[in-house]
Amino acid sequence: MRAGFDTALARVITVFGAAHPHHAYLFANRRANRLKVLVHDGIGIWLAARRLNEGQFVWPHAGSEPKQHALTQEQLGGLVVGLPWQRIGPNGVIRVV
Repeated sequence: MRAGFDTALARVITVFGAAHPHHAYLFANRRANRLKVLVHDGIGIWLAARRLNEGQFVWPHAGSEPKQHALTQEQLGGLVVGLPWQRIGPNGVIRVV
């Protein structure tokens, strides 16, 4: 989690080949209570960080190698605030108003 902007961008390029417009790339620490998000918004790239005081972020494949996993905008929003993002959507319990 010490990675800054340039290091995070270099990791994205190494794993995915490029930082694609309108994509977000997420990084977490081992305890899954800290998160960094690298976003290419189509104009530029920005890096944001979040730390949960209690609990952990929920990941698609905990402990696996870095993989590409598509999330909807609502699911990404839920993951970033620490909600069970898998349950967000048309068939889930949580609804975004």
